[in-house]
Amino acid sequence: MTSSSALPHSVSVDGGPASGVSGAAAPSLDANHPLMDGRTADSPLIQAYRGGKPSRRPVWFMRQAGRSLPEYLKVREGVAMLESCLRPELASEITLQPVRRHDVDAAIFFSDIVIPLKLAGVGVDIVPGVGPVLDKPIRSAADVAALPQLTWEALEPIREAVRLTVAELGTTPLIGFAGAPFTLAAYMVEGKPSRDHLGPRTMMHADPETWTALANWAADASGMFLRAQLEAGASAGQLFDSWAGSLGLADYAKYVAPASTRALDHVRHLGAPLVHFGTGTSELLVAMRDVGVDVVGVDYRLPLDEANRRLGGTVPLQGNIDPALLSAPWEVLEAHVREVIAAGSTAPGHVLNLGHGVPPETDPAVLTRVVELIHSIPAV
Repeated sequence: MTSSSALPHSVSVDGGPASGVSGAAAPSLDANHPLMDGRTADSPLIQAYRGGKPSRRPVWFMRQAGRSLPEYLKVREGVAMLESCLRPELASEITLQPVRRHDVDAAIFFSDIVIPLKLAGVGVDIVPGVGPVLDKPIRSAADVAALPQLTWEALEPIREAVRLTVAELGTTPLIGFAGAPFTLAAYMVEGKPSRDHLGPRTMMHADPETWTALANWAADASGMFLRAQLEAGASAGQLFDSWAGSLGLADYAKYVAPASTRALDHVRHLGAPLVHFGTGTSELLVAMRDVGVDVVGVDYRLPLDEANRRLGGTVPLQGNIDPALLSAPWEVLEAHVREVIAAGSTAPGHVLNLGHGVPPETDPAVLTRVVELIHSIPAV
């Protein structure tokens, strides 16, 4: 059950079925969706997300389908990042690779948070060694007004990739994902990655109307992106707020939380578990929960028992193995994983994950060994 503090907004989708949750009853998942036909509803991941007792401790890793896998490097050879996300067969293959190799309890859809921008017609690319770079940063009300609208039809490559993936996964759930509006809008204002995000933080206060319009545009784009994945077969959805940790609580609550709520309003009526994760967000956890999610992801900076205390024991948690320890001696890493499990046992549910993404230099055999360790510890 999502938090009752998140009230629905009326939102619209250009070229697609109505996605708002006010007014007439919104459509739910199809009867042949993996959550509805029995394939994934009782999986360890979904049970933990819903606060149940899974048959084994569920674990998956952010960026598990990525540069640490030799098979990933092989299929990506000569293919640009955004192009690889928009080739359904390739995106599906990359999504499936870590499930085959590591026996993780979920696949995370291979894509990028700027794909909704690309599909809407915004000039953006992933520059190697830099990250997302826009042709033209968004700095004014006129810039926001000129943004193209993402259409439902443009998301067909995403839906096709999800369909292909789910057909191969069987009882293993697929997690859909989208960038949270603040992170997406931050890239749009800066035009590239930033260390301190001064541009969007300044816009919030200097031109709040323009900021709100931009954040709402990003919310609708991310919400549609996530909805396409869930309706096509993903069994859960995660909203990533990579840069929310640059904000204080007051600014987050006033200028960011409403847009994150709006993004999730596109999908909450579907009934799939929703996760919210941010980096450097230890002081924002309650506000992040209160946008209306079922699970809160916690990065490596805060022990899970303390995160659970701050959240009042109200939601399952996801996390939070420190990625830096993946290259430590095994006895150090094993002790850390066991500490994370012990701390997570205080919460209503716990899904093991990293406290951020898999570093590209990680030995894949170490990840497989971590999964084996987690699965060897009986679920309580």
